[in-house]
Amino acid sequence: MANNTTTSIKANFSDFGLHPTILKAVSEAGYSSPTPIQALALPNIMDGHDVMGAAQTGTGKTAAFTLPLLHRLLPMANTSASPARHPVRALILTPTRELADQVAENAIMYSKYTNLRCAVVFGGVDINPQREALQRGCEVLIATPGRLLDHIEQRNVNLSQVGILVLDEADRMLDMGFLPDLERIVSLLPKQRQGLLFSATFSKEIRRLGLNFLNNPKEIKVAQSNTTADTITQIAYSLSGKQKRAAVAHIIKSRKLNQVIVFSNTRIGASRLARELLNDGIKADAIHGDKSQAERTKTLDSFKAGDLEALVATDVAARGLDVAGVPCVINYDLPFNAEDYVHRIGRTGRAGSSGQAISFYTPDDERLLSDIEKLIKTPIEKARLSLPSGKGRARKEPQDELFYKPYVPSESFDQSKQPSRQSGRLGDNKKSVGILLGGK
Repeated sequence: MANNTTTSIKANFSDFGLHPTILKAVSEAGYSSPTPIQALALPNIMDGHDVMGAAQTGTGKTAAFTLPLLHRLLPMANTSASPARHPVRALILTPTRELADQVAENAIMYSKYTNLRCAVVFGGVDINPQREALQRGCEVLIATPGRLLDHIEQRNVNLSQVGILVLDEADRMLDMGFLPDLERIVSLLPKQRQGLLFSATFSKEIRRLGLNFLNNPKEIKVAQSNTTADTITQIAYSLSGKQKRAAVAHIIKSRKLNQVIVFSNTRIGASRLARELLNDGIKADAIHGDKSQAERTKTLDSFKAGDLEALVATDVAARGLDVAGVPCVINYDLPFNAEDYVHRIGRTGRAGSSGQAISFYTPDDERLLSDIEKLIKTPIEKARLSLPSGKGRARKEPQDELFYKPYVPSESFDQSKQPSRQSGRLGDNKKSVGILLGGK
């Protein structure tokens, strides 16, 4: 593998020879200067090389492969209405629905002045509209592996003309057990193709995947492997388990944070924390795998629009989140996998902006924190968080005065007219039952 590492490349998008229609879309999106990963990846991909790219989350990996991919496909763009003239020529695989949707938004935005068609397929939603989109034809297909295999089995898509394969967030796909699905999908593609692999982290497994699916790829790194962005300030607070919820509410309120992503290790924990924050007067909602795609999309849209102050998420559900200006990420639970920490805090400090990553840890979490520091090769500042008096204690339940009052019969209640409770009244009991059953 060719190794190309740098952190300070400056250029304009117009310097790469991108097609004018693509440059127009890029300019309208407000971009003029490429990020380091884009500056390195664009020329290599445009020249047809296979590429393995490693960069922190939030440094522009999506545009790094989307722009040159569209440029290479433009000679095959056409205005024909026939689906046969619009076969799938580029396949982009992502691990999650949210990331697939995010990549599709970018691809559609950058190709809006071309005749290229883009489509996206992922699980959790009705398959019929996706079938119709595939039947209309598309040159660029973004998909999650499982749903793509569903369409393949139903013969909704043909991959025999794919010339470019992209594996985005490849490390997460391996973590989620997608390797068998990837192998099955790749076996259906032409042998002669360009392969691109992008990831926030590089591991032995990722390198092995690159060797199996790519052809003599050029390795591009813009920072040391498994490192975090310099724009992110990291701090860890030692707290007891009972203090963590109060700490989240205190940080959001005292620092007047408008958009915060809070990470929980479990779906149940994410939902419970969101409800507790709502009770604390913070506009919050949760996103995790137990929610339908429609619910997840609605929650994400609300967060992006600024209608939510806190988005409580699990790792899988948050992958692919690209919200500009998120000032802070809170690790309510430290991740069990140290590499997930890199992905989590990459939700802030994106595109050169500053951000803060706050982590909570208990004595039982010290090993997890140590594993994170070993991975990122950077010590994380430890501190204690001062909470207002009463924060972190069990909340006092509301008292109902009526509940605590002794029972007092009403004035209309005449004890003398009530039946005796002494034994031996079996006949009266039988009579009462008979009346209830319709007798006299």
